Amino acid sequence: MPYIGNDLATQFQAFATQTITGDGSTGYTLDRAVANGKELLVYINNVKQEEGSGKSYTATGTTITFSEAVASGDSCYLVYMGSATQTVTAPAGSIVSSQFSSADLVLPKTVTIGSAGAEDTKLVFDGNAQDFHVGLDDSADSLTIGLGSTLGTTSHMIMDATGAITKPLQPAFLVTKNSPQSGIATNTDVTIAFDTERFDQNGDFASNTFTAPVTGRYQLNTIAYTADAPNDLAYFTIRIKTSNRTYYAIFDPGQAGLSGANAYHTLHINVLADMDANDTAYVDCYTPSGSASTKVDGSHTTSFSGYLVC
Repeated sequence: MPYIGNDLATQFQAFATQTITGDGSTGYTLDRAVANGKELLVYINNVKQEEGSGKSYTATGTTITFSEAVASGDSCYLVYMGSATQTVTAPAGSIVSSQFSSADLVLPKTVTIGSAGAEDTKLVFDGNAQDFHVGLDDSADSLTIGLGSTLGTTSHMIMDATGAITKPLQPAFLVTKNSPQSGIATNTDVTIAFDTERFDQNGDFASNTFTAPVTGRYQLNTIAYTADAPNDLAYFTIRIKTSNRTYYAIFDPGQAGLSGANAYHTLHINVLADMDANDTAYVDCYTPSGSASTKVDGSHTTSFSGYLVC
């Protein structure tokens, strides 16, 4: 039939005991906590003692107190008839990782890391092949997500106190032309050379070519400032060529009613391009026929830029 209380024991169990050797004092420490002295049987030199205030002893928690000092060398034998159920606060710094279960740890609604002092604080995610951290850089007053377990060494995302978020390793580049390319050949794919690197965050641009470090969507932009395009060209086009596809901008120098060379013309391409890891992107120009006198101007008026969007 059903019952109320703890599960029934399957066998008899012996009472816990403790032996105290007197040292001339009245207070001693118990091996286990008790609610009061009635949970103990106490014998001094085999003589049973009476519990209670004004009698032989009292007890509470883990302390037993005798009304008279137990003489040095006297034997005090204790039998625990019960034990108190209580909340015990572990000493500061005594909880180590081995004392936690390997199961998921449920935390309270609010967890505070740090003690409002001038110090860096962080959470470290200990991975098999790689570690990551989320931490507070106290000197910069910024929240950082980074690689490894050391705060500030390889920061991937930083949010400062104003709410501005930067990504120091996010792929991004801008290159320009200082020297012009004159006499663009006809019926030939001509790569536009960029001789000035304004910035190359993450180091993905080299030899006129951007190489995608990861698969994603990349915003690619080019401005080509041309000059001296003759009217006998069928057309003139610039292209951003990626490993997946080519993007165009085109103009026709030989429009009706025009004569001579087109002194200046600017072509733009702005595209959100899908690129796989290690795909490449570069800019070239092409014209099928006509005089080879077109120039892609320098003086940093021609540029190529891009960055990882998502």
